[in-house]
Amino acid sequence: MLRYLTAGESHGKCLVAILEGMPAGLPLDPERIDRELRRRQQGYGRGGRMLIEHDTVQIVSGVRRGRTMGSPIALEIQNRDFSIDALPAVTRPRPGHADLTGAMKYDQDDVRTILERASARETAARVAVGAVARLFLEQFGIDCLSHVIRLGGVEAAPPPHRLTGAGLDALRKQVDGTPLRCADPKAQKKMIALIDAVKLAGDTVGGTIEVLATGIPVGLGSHVHYDRKLDARIAGALMAIQAIKAVELGDGVRVSHVRGSELHDEIYYAKDKGFYRKTDRGGGFEGGMTTGAPLVFRIHMKPLSTLRRPLKSVDIKTKQSFVATVERSDVSAVPAAGVVAEAVVAFELAGAMLEKFGGDSLGEVQRNWRGYLQQLRRF
Repeated sequence: MLRYLTAGESHGKCLVAILEGMPAGLPLDPERIDRELRRRQQGYGRGGRMLIEHDTVQIVSGVRRGRTMGSPIALEIQNRDFSIDALPAVTRPRPGHADLTGAMKYDQDDVRTILERASARETAARVAVGAVARLFLEQFGIDCLSHVIRLGGVEAAPPPHRLTGAGLDALRKQVDGTPLRCADPKAQKKMIALIDAVKLAGDTVGGTIEVLATGIPVGLGSHVHYDRKLDARIAGALMAIQAIKAVELGDGVRVSHVRGSELHDEIYYAKDKGFYRKTDRGGGFEGGMTTGAPLVFRIHMKPLSTLRRPLKSVDIKTKQSFVATVERSDVSAVPAAGVVAEAVVAFELAGAMLEKFGGDSLGEVQRNWRGYLQQLRRF
């Protein structure tokens, strides 16, 4: 079973992740993890914290001579802004954040005790875990990528042919290194202008990210129990990312607007490639199991809750009305949320691969996987 835990606070000494269940023998290059951490820090609209932190990983355990040992992998990311004990108490909770509810639940009179852990800074640890999972998936030809398709009211044109391995490579070249990871240059220009206007207004703006994965074999997940349905597990992991308020799979909300004849992916067969579908409206799933088609998820991120012109709130000690606390934050972090989404999808897919094919070493998992592919070719 693949599982992980993270620890650490926004302004604490470090973030730590422990990943358990990764088989022995996987080549693990720290630079590949650092690359994902850098991607998470990029994007137009980010705040001052990204100028301070330059995230790199220290692999503390579980790796010897560049390969996993089969034991738990401990990953550490140092915080340059290590100031948690020196920061002042916070008594004015921000609407939309975990501040007030967390303070009430944990019986705290200083909201900082809550906001330090609730902060999206924690997602750096999840990205590090996801980077290890991605390296594992690469051994099986599985790839994933995110791109921004909407920011505020600005919508991008969908890139053509994105639902193939070659299409994913082309899309990666289009979006990597761009300010907002958007494949539509005209829409991206409008998005940047919108962020500038929102920043001047002291406000924040959210958006929509599409997350794609290719190379997945038929049959990951299961129909037999709710907690084995892989689409539900991935959707839950995506919803657990800070500020994500909705998740769509395949055609998503459109499924309620059309007839069945317009929606379901018809099945075909050809001797050279077996069973296949010409469309992917189901997002790569049927009955909680992968169909072999690309996975297509969309996540909707709300505007962040820390505003430079804060909303009304109430001091938890005096009960007097005030404006909420202003913490250092971003105007928009939509592209970064996409990188986090890639990481959590990669982790869930890696877990599903290990559930399906088992093994304590990478070689054993690969042998089981190849045997299963031979079985599929006989079907």
